[in-house]
Amino acid sequence: MASTHEVTNQPPPLVDHDVYAGDLALAETARRLGAETDGLRSLGRLAGTAEAQRWGTDANAYPPVLRTHDRYGHRIDEVDFHPAYHRLLTEAVGHGLAGAPWATGATTPHTTRAAGFYVWSQVEAGHGCPVSMTYAVVPALRHEPSLAAAYEPGLTGTRYEPGLRAGKTGLLAGMAMTEKQGGSDVRANRTTAVDAGDGSWRLTGHKWFCSAPMCDLFLVLAQVPGAGLTCFLVPRVLPSGDRNVFRLQRLKDKLGNRSNASSEVEFEDTVGWPVGPVGRGLRTILEMVRVTRLDCVLGSAALMRAAVAQAVHHTTYRSAFGGPLREKPLMAAVLADLAVESEAATVLGLRLAAAVDAGEDDFGRLATAVAKFWVCKRAPAVAGEALECLGGNGYVEESGMPRLFRESPLNSIWEGSGNVLALDVLRALAREPAAAEAVLAEVDAAAGGDARLDAVAKQLRADLSQPPSEAAGRQVAARIALALQGSLLVRHAPAPVADAFCATRLGPDGPAGVFGIGVPSAATLVDRAAPTR
Repeated sequence: MASTHEVTNQPPPLVDHDVYAGDLALAETARRLGAETDGLRSLGRLAGTAEAQRWGTDANAYPPVLRTHDRYGHRIDEVDFHPAYHRLLTEAVGHGLAGAPWATGATTPHTTRAAGFYVWSQVEAGHGCPVSMTYAVVPALRHEPSLAAAYEPGLTGTRYEPGLRAGKTGLLAGMAMTEKQGGSDVRANRTTAVDAGDGSWRLTGHKWFCSAPMCDLFLVLAQVPGAGLTCFLVPRVLPSGDRNVFRLQRLKDKLGNRSNASSEVEFEDTVGWPVGPVGRGLRTILEMVRVTRLDCVLGSAALMRAAVAQAVHHTTYRSAFGGPLREKPLMAAVLADLAVESEAATVLGLRLAAAVDAGEDDFGRLATAVAKFWVCKRAPAVAGEALECLGGNGYVEESGMPRLFRESPLNSIWEGSGNVLALDVLRALAREPAAAEAVLAEVDAAAGGDARLDAVAKQLRADLSQPPSEAAGRQVAARIALALQGSLLVRHAPAPVADAFCATRLGPDGPAGVFGIGVPSAATLVDRAAPTR
């Protein structure tokens, strides 16, 4: 090697670390909630290996390819994926991250699954889309017991079986709601369904976004003339073994999430079965949406953690201006602030999952909406600041940081953008007083623990005594999310973490516009966030 090419002052790769046990915020929360299992620990070890990281890289470097026809001209509407994508799904389904929690007798299956989803999402985010939808479809499908009986065993299994064919023991599910003329306004959908007279219906129309089109079945919204929007189960393969009409028009060329195939799909006399009452489809499919919103929170929290881990690791081994970057006061303040943001997102995400285990529907209804609004909006800021901690190295694809950055806006858009979530929060506050009271009770559980949080809780209760205006929707959602995070950290996190959160996020103006301002105990917080333990 030429002397000019000697490599010095470059961090070693962050490999062969334990993504679960090395994340103190996650591991402590999982143990407190009774969710730690041998399977979760083994998944954490696997997630940190060089092999798993390579799966994530390859799945994005070699994105899915659409094949509308076979070599003989037959219409097949299939998508080919790189083998790495299938390896990621094999581990995800095998570790119970899809529908398995709905069929187990464990005490905290949803919280354990949430921790696992958080861990494995740090390896690669795109394959989490069919995993999340499969998890979320089960409660919605139970609105039609006969369909649940037929499909739930495959959806709750732990075997991943790729390919479209009848008789599979492992199934994946998706959804198709959005149409080009309506977007989030699904009541403007034009896809129609007519009764075939044999218990099935025939759907005709176009869907603008249908992610993971190689899933085995989908929940689809369609208009029934004279009755309104209705939810239907549409399988790719019919019980007879024949292919259903499910024409893939094209795959979307997306900013990020490259490993996941998002498509436009055309229905023409496509067979489906109603799920829930005819004309009440929005209410039925929202059962699924609420659960996928939980995974939006977990996915964004996982992305934050992955970004923070890389930033702390890099600055630990990179020296500048006479010493390790991590020890420089300005850098330590930035890293500490990022770590606090990450921990707050983590504990809130697992608290939402614990509410599913506990059947806390009132709390979950509102808390999931505010968390989805807030946590998912914080992810791009965290990803961008963490990337900057690596300097020019962070802007290079090999670092992995650009992939995190491109991925970071997605969860804020999927399953309802920020304004949709703010409106959902306002509706819950106006129509479901029990939901508001459950969330306020969670905030009040930390009463007396920190004067700054006490002041926020008092003001929040006063603010919610009257219905907020639509214009205040975002502000209200953010305030509730911050109060929930503050309550959880004051009660359960180490004192320096809770103090830093309250000092930097519970002032009258909320969090600062940039990270690294006014963070106490920076070195202690950075030590806690370090991934190599």
